[in-house]
Amino acid sequence: MRRFTRALTLVVAIAVFITGSVVGFQLLTQGTDDVVQAETCTASVVTAGSELNSNVVTVNVFNASTRSGLANRALIDLQANGFLGGQIGNSTSATKPRRVAILTDDPADPRVQLVAAQFRDEVEFAAADLQVDDGIVVVVGDDYRGLKKEVVTTITTDRDIPVCVPVIPDA
Repeated sequence: MRRFTRALTLVVAIAVFITGSVVGFQLLTQGTDDVVQAETCTASVVTAGSELNSNVVTVNVFNASTRSGLANRALIDLQANGFLGGQIGNSTSATKPRRVAILTDDPADPRVQLVAAQFRDEVEFAAADLQVDDGIVVVVGDDYRGLKKEVVTTITTDRDIPVCVPVIPDA
């Protein structure tokens, strides 16, 4: 009986090994399915005279301070006010603000004004010298003090602004 049990165990182990080898080889050599990327947003326009809401404005925050994690904290706070999160990281900009700066070629842009209205400190404006795909670029410095407690999350726009309205995927 003991010999039979050993033989049965050996046969089962060989069967598991062969099955695992065959399935593993198939998984290793099968082609990948082309995954169709669903759209993350729908292009739209906020027309002049309309309300521009923070939930269609992307903000990128870069850290020009010696305080670790400051850009991440600032972006989390901005997202709590409804803004869309963009890139974060250490700043490579020539602009080194004491508190906070927005890099833009148009400080009067309603998106820039809406973002600037979030900060406790007076915001510096400087020429854009960082490459980002989309959104407003904020640079925070060593003396950055955070956002206002009472914030405005909409602004009336004086021009047509193309926006990408986020799409909520079906479950």
